[in-house]
Amino acid sequence: MEVINHTVINLIIFVLAIYVGYHVVWNVTPALHTPLMAVTNAISAIVIVGAMLAAGLTVGSTGKLFGTVAVALAAVNVFGGFLVTRRMLEMFRKKEPKKKAVHGIAVKEGV
Repeated sequence: MEVINHTVINLIIFVLAIYVGYHVVWNVTPALHTPLMAVTNAISAIVIVGAMLAAGLTVGSTGKLFGTVAVALAAVNVFGGFLVTRRMLEMFRKKEPKKKAVHGIAVKEGV
């Protein structure tokens, strides 16, 4: 019996992760998009830690270069995700009533 190559196993796991991730995200109701974004940001933060470990523990310069690029791309993903999450949360905030100026003094409308 031959041993299956580790690359084939990793490729199978990668394809299954893409398939499951697609179906999980596609079937999320719109009310849950904000918590989903927050969890995605947390996962990306874990990716940053893994990329830093990969960059720091490799011996060759190619591994260090790819690890550094992975840290940079994951950091962009995390910060962009937090910006998008903040914008989504701002949509749910109550808007303050407009203020009218009466004799140079700002007064709330309806008062």
